[in-house]
Amino acid sequence: MGQAEVTSTIERPAPVKRRTTAQQSARTGARAAPLFGLPAVAVVALLLYLPFLWTTYVSFTDYDGLASPIWSGLANYKAMFSDPDLTGALVNTLLWVAGMVTLPVVLGLLIAVLTYGHKWGTWLRLPFLLPYAISGVAVGVIWGFVLQPDGALGQMLGFFGLPGAHTGWLQAGPGNTLMMIVAVTWQAAGVNALLFVVGLQSIPAEPLEAARLDGAEGFRMFWHQLWPQLRPITTVVIGLSIVGSLKTFDVVWVMTQGGPGTSSETLALSMYKETFVLNDYGQGAAIALFLSLVTFAASILYLRYQLGDSREQG
Repeated sequence: MGQAEVTSTIERPAPVKRRTTAQQSARTGARAAPLFGLPAVAVVALLLYLPFLWTTYVSFTDYDGLASPIWSGLANYKAMFSDPDLTGALVNTLLWVAGMVTLPVVLGLLIAVLTYGHKWGTWLRLPFLLPYAISGVAVGVIWGFVLQPDGALGQMLGFFGLPGAHTGWLQAGPGNTLMMIVAVTWQAAGVNALLFVVGLQSIPAEPLEAARLDGAEGFRMFWHQLWPQLRPITTVVIGLSIVGSLKTFDVVWVMTQGGPGTSSETLALSMYKETFVLNDYGQGAAIALFLSLVTFAASILYLRYQLGDSREQG
């Protein structure tokens, strides 16, 4: 018995060695883990950061895409801010932002609230969601046909004897920009409604039942119960709308190509024309960098404002 006890006592430290070995293996794995992320970091740097740095450099040069870039300092930026056409493009872009955070968001919210909880709610939302499956180019083609002189809209107005049958909806600004915002609203309202439905589904049923017992219904129920709890998803919807509107290009290019003249140009369209139509890569890069900074600043300011409101309410 005594010898057995001594042998048992001597052999006990073995598990400690195994734990030490496991700890060493864990440390080795922790040191090697960043190496597995290097390919992803390299891809991101290659596809995102390097093009951004190159665009930033080109914006300070005179470059036509063929010869070597010639350093020109702030010449492109001075020309950009002194160009009245670019000022008009900036105004149109801001008009797009105002329109896209109003019409598609409000219409999507209305669709979601009116159809949520309805027996056929899914089927009622489906026609509004289908246009989202169509590309922006296809939306431009469809609505270009609708809004052209004597197009589908004009023929319908003429059939019912209403004024506007021969109106050139896309022939003058800012009316052409407003009509294109309506076209994109037709595409975007459905997906916004879907996002708002997700928000409605996350609202607990108990507070709503308590509010109904207190007599809340209709607009009162929406304003005091549903709307405050939809703020997180509303932040997402409006944030996506702001970023998307600042990048608007495809619908404008297909429907008006920025015309007549430059009456419906946006910053994204001006960037494209300067770069690929006029072959002024330096000016196009300056507009691209300015648009990127505007998009980044607008997103940060909006999110900070929303987060600040959330902390105050919390």
